[in-house]
Amino acid sequence: MHLKQMENPNKDLMDNNPRKLRAYCFIWLIVCILVLIVCVILSRAEEKDGNDDDHVPRIYSVLVEGEPLAFRAATNIDSKAMVYEAKKIEDIHEEILESTLEKGSYTKLYSFKHIINALAVRTTPSQAKKLKKAKGVKAVEEDKGVKLMTTYTPDFLELPRQVWPKISNQGDRRAGEDIVIGFVDTGINPTHPSFAALHLTNPYSMNLSRLNFSGDCETGPLFPAGSCNGKIISARFFSAGARASVVFNGSLDILSPFDASGHGSHVASIAAGNTEVPVIVDGFSYGRASGMAPRARIAVYKAVYPSIGTLVDVIAAIDQAIIDGVDVLTLSVGPDKPPVDKPTVLGIFDLAMLLARKAGVIVVQAAGNHGPFPSSVVSYSPWVVGVAAGSTDRSYPASLILDGGQTVQGVGLSGPTLGAPFLRHRLVLARDAVRTNGSVPRTITGDVEECQRPDNFDPAKVLGSIVICTFSEGFFNQISTIRAITQTATTLGFMGFILMANPNFGDYVAEPIIFSSPGILIPKVLDSQLIMRYYEEKTYRDKGGMVTQFGARARINEGRNSVFAGDAPVVSRFSSRGPAFIDANQNPLDVLKPDILAPGHQIWGAWSLPSAFDPTFTAGRSFAILSGTSMAAPHIAGIAALIKQLNPSWTPAMIASAISTTATGYDSSGEVMSAESYGIGELFPSNHFDHGAGHVNPTRAIDPGLVLPTGFEDYISFLCSLPDINPVTVRATTGAWCTTKLSHPANLNHPSVTISALKGPLVVRRSFQNVSNKTERYLGSVLPPNGTIVRLSPSWFTIRAQRIQDVDIEFNVTEVLNQFTFGEIVLTGSLNHIVRIPLTVKTIPL
Repeated sequence: MHLKQMENPNKDLMDNNPRKLRAYCFIWLIVCILVLIVCVILSRAEEKDGNDDDHVPRIYSVLVEGEPLAFRAATNIDSKAMVYEAKKIEDIHEEILESTLEKGSYTKLYSFKHIINALAVRTTPSQAKKLKKAKGVKAVEEDKGVKLMTTYTPDFLELPRQVWPKISNQGDRRAGEDIVIGFVDTGINPTHPSFAALHLTNPYSMNLSRLNFSGDCETGPLFPAGSCNGKIISARFFSAGARASVVFNGSLDILSPFDASGHGSHVASIAAGNTEVPVIVDGFSYGRASGMAPRARIAVYKAVYPSIGTLVDVIAAIDQAIIDGVDVLTLSVGPDKPPVDKPTVLGIFDLAMLLARKAGVIVVQAAGNHGPFPSSVVSYSPWVVGVAAGSTDRSYPASLILDGGQTVQGVGLSGPTLGAPFLRHRLVLARDAVRTNGSVPRTITGDVEECQRPDNFDPAKVLGSIVICTFSEGFFNQISTIRAITQTATTLGFMGFILMANPNFGDYVAEPIIFSSPGILIPKVLDSQLIMRYYEEKTYRDKGGMVTQFGARARINEGRNSVFAGDAPVVSRFSSRGPAFIDANQNPLDVLKPDILAPGHQIWGAWSLPSAFDPTFTAGRSFAILSGTSMAAPHIAGIAALIKQLNPSWTPAMIASAISTTATGYDSSGEVMSAESYGIGELFPSNHFDHGAGHVNPTRAIDPGLVLPTGFEDYISFLCSLPDINPVTVRATTGAWCTTKLSHPANLNHPSVTISALKGPLVVRRSFQNVSNKTERYLGSVLPPNGTIVRLSPSWFTIRAQRIQDVDIEFNVTEVLNQFTFGEIVLTGSLNHIVRIPLTVKTIPL
């Protein structure tokens, strides 16, 4: 009874009091009207916001039906017939835009027609929605922008002794000869000695008839006629996307192939820079530099500018590079973000690289600089070699010598303080040198401790002193800069400066930076505490804490001399990690990424004098030392060029597998390679998601024994086998039908096996081709990933020259671990070839 009354609390009220009933209904009517008004207001506000957003133009890539020119029956792309076909494609693009979009609502930026049939347009989101529904349009993708994935390494990789002599008895004089490496980047500095045509006694010829290449040398500001010289054989720039952006800076973003940044020159010199080029910075010699393939020719495709980089400019550059005929394509640039509305492997960037592979070009891509976070790679596709970055055994130790004889180790490429090693200078803590208002010191703020502004200091106290600056909140929040410290030091005449760690913020990451005056970074808290104990012991203060006498003395040692020691390589902290993923939700992909590890930490390379990339520490200098997967990728590109030179008939997949299967997972001491983690100085054993197949070994890569041949059709079958991709989508984006489908995506004939969800027994197959000229017997062994048993069939085989051998790899689950574990297959040949296949498996419940 009580429950029933609660269900109908107003029953008696409604039955017995009509006046109250009318009042009750009236109140509810008012409430409903108010709710309706609020909804209308919010709806209109939302609509207004949406409309405002819809009126902001953006850049879009539009994939169009029809075969691109490079894959049509005619072989001569420059023939009159092909020129006519190119005009037809452009006309179709124009017709689609004119018939779909409102007049004056768009600007066409590019018609891509060589390896990809697409166009780039600047228009509003509302107009882009119309394009998606237009007849003849297969896909529309918004441009999210691109970013840069920002010596001694030939010796570290043993190229001069083990690789170059096998190419020619003239060594570096022929290493890379007649191979063209294309660079999609920020351009090139044509006057740099790394790219000189009259190099030593072995000048480059302008006769390019024996090269299957047809480029062009575009001129413009700082890139006059004659900049293409035989070493640089082609130079183009692509700027329609950049110029359509509001952030484009006409004075900084030079419209020519000239490198106003420095990044592109750095990358090109690592892969193909001339050999024995003296590296001299501020009058100090750091040795001699050489590219991996020093006789390779360079084709430049500038698509990224100091102020802006757009994906459509990069796609235009790739399209042109392939049709020009480059042998190797280097991409130390990549999209800011993965596509959000389609699989990662079918974004227009990855699609362009797939079609480059179809055209016979090996594409090398920087894996990204977002490590050590998992799934941070920006390289996803199996048809691209994604490169991670590691260290070498070279370092540049700097040191601070205290007057008591103690030595504190640090980082900094600078000369010593005046009078070293005998003369020591006064140490002054920044907060003790603050400018006063009369007799009262100014309020000490973070930028005082961090030496950010000259007007914070009493000039008399800091002149001729070594000033101690402290890593504080400004650096932690990335507001303060070392640049500001150097400017303060120069303005006030510091003898030198120290940037020491702060216990409140812990150790910090310090990389060698070229200082024009003495300076040292002390990144460890324990070392900074040692310095402060000595400083306080020698510093006298009055009762108010004001310094009456600075008694501490020190000197900064020479920091520009290299030391070769320690275990190497180590996977760099910044290097992006796997696993690769298929969508914006980061669902894993059955492909190992990164593919390979190469030197990318503290790499010397050519530079451009304007140096918009980092003007404080590199402007006016011809060389720079940088770290990043941008530096690792050209190492692999140069090595790929050497392999191509030795084996001109090899396909990109054969070259890529030769690099992968001969890599090593061990460091110079024979231990499992380490990887830097989140904590400063924190090292862990690396795995395949850190280093891919391992660190590149060029000596073995040029003679791998076995390779795994894979073609364009195999990649289409791989795409068709992915669980989240519709065959209609594959057809729409690639132009190819799903005529065959792999039993599992891991069945792609790839030089690794990655299984992201192993529930029960699974057999995948790998096909090996003997690329040596002799019959060889191979014996297989397996280190299975945890939670699995792995069997090979056959476990041994004899394979004649140029023949194919299939090997079945059977996986069985022994324990459900719900996490990736790692192993490898090793095929040991009777003629000393060793072939390694990384295994990466995640066992899950049935």
